[in-house]
Amino acid sequence: MKLRKEEKEQLSEAIDQMNESLDRFIEFYNESEDDKPIISFNDEVIQLIEAGKQKYGEEALTQKINSIVKEVLSFISAEDER
Repeated sequence: MKLRKEEKEQLSEAIDQMNESLDRFIEFYNESEDDKPIISFNDEVIQLIEAGKQKYGEEALTQKINSIVKEVLSFISAEDER
């Protein structure tokens, strides 16, 4: 392939940019972690959660679930301290 000096420089610059981008993707991959759920729900609970999201909205349901879990876990912590 015949290239003028300017074309060769542009191609070289493009290759350098691609290499930098590839290095960044490799860095992202190497830093990635497995996304492990904190708790696994059974199918029945998942269906109830989906229905609750539709009825109350995701944010409202998330707040309700967080409040309930926090309350339950605070009782567990209190029982352990006895």
